[in-house]
Amino acid sequence: MTDAAEELSGLSDTALQRRLADRRNGAPTVIAPGVVFRGDVIAPGSLLLSGSVRGDGEIGGTLSISRDAVWEGKVRAGSAVIAGKLAGSIECAGSLEVGNSAHLKGHITAKSVAIARGAIIEGEIQVTSGEPVVQFEERRTG
Repeated sequence: MTDAAEELSGLSDTALQRRLADRRNGAPTVIAPGVVFRGDVIAPGSLLLSGSVRGDGEIGGTLSISRDAVWEGKVRAGSAVIAGKLAGSIECAGSLEVGNSAHLKGHITAKSVAIARGAIIEGEIQVTSGEPVVQFEERRTG
C-alpha cells in the first residue's frame, strides 16, 4: 500500500470523500515521509507533503502538508490544507485550512482562511476576500 493510500485508509467515508475532492486535479505529487527535498518545487496539480522541503513552491492545485511534514520557503498554491509546519510565506488563490497540529511562521495570504483551535500562527494573515478568519474545532482524524 502506498503512503497516500495508507493515509486515506483510516479515514471515515465523509473524510475520505473530502480528501479525495481536494485532489480532483488527478493523482497528487507525493513527497513521502523521510524524503528531504532541497530546491524549488513546481507542481501543476496537487502536492502531498509528508517529508520536508527547503525551497520555494508553485503548486497549481491543493498543497497538503501532513502532521509531521515541514516546508521552509515561500509557497504559492491554488489552495492548501496544513497540519504540519511551514516557515516562510504562503499565498493561496483559494482557501487555506490550518489544522490544530499546524505551526505556521510567516506571512499568510488567501481568499479564505480557516484555523483550528490549537494551531500556532506566528505572522500576519491577509484574507483577500475580506471575509473574517474562521476558527473551528478539528474533527478530522487523518
